[in-house]
Amino acid sequence: MYGPMHNEKGVQLYLKTVKEAEVRSGKIEYGGKVIDREGFYVEPTIVSGLQHDSPLVLRESFCPVLYIMPFDNLDQVIDWNNEVEAGLSSSLFTSNITDLFKWLGPNGADSGIVNVNCPTNGAEIGGAFGGNKATGWGREAGSDSWKQYMRRSTCTINFSKELPLAQGIKFE
Repeated sequence: MYGPMHNEKGVQLYLKTVKEAEVRSGKIEYGGKVIDREGFYVEPTIVSGLQHDSPLVLRESFCPVLYIMPFDNLDQVIDWNNEVEAGLSSSLFTSNITDLFKWLGPNGADSGIVNVNCPTNGAEIGGAFGGNKATGWGREAGSDSWKQYMRRSTCTINFSKELPLAQGIKFE
């Protein structure tokens, strides 16, 4: 579940991103349109067919657009993840705990927040919040402030077969 874009400028950025994906030979698998209702709602969009080093894939768009691409192994995915300038948050879906340790390790993904088997949800309440690389090199939140000189990640792991909503919120 997600809300609307903040304003018309956000909607235009979304449309520009979708159009650029198509121009760069991306295929819109799902979404790609503005929702006809009051507010700044757009469809979540899934794009395939782009290369990992496409300028569009490497750029943070702040839009509900997901790029999917085939990969050979986890090392390749870590390399691709680390090509981007931003490093606030990442999600890893795996049933192999070794993959998690590799993702979090010294040669792993440069992400300040790591979610495992659940979507990127921002951060857990009370946990360290902050990113790596162009997204920032510090953490906010109480006792975590002194840890700003360490390379670390906040990690959320879901071992169930369901994707529960963040913080146990239920919408009925």
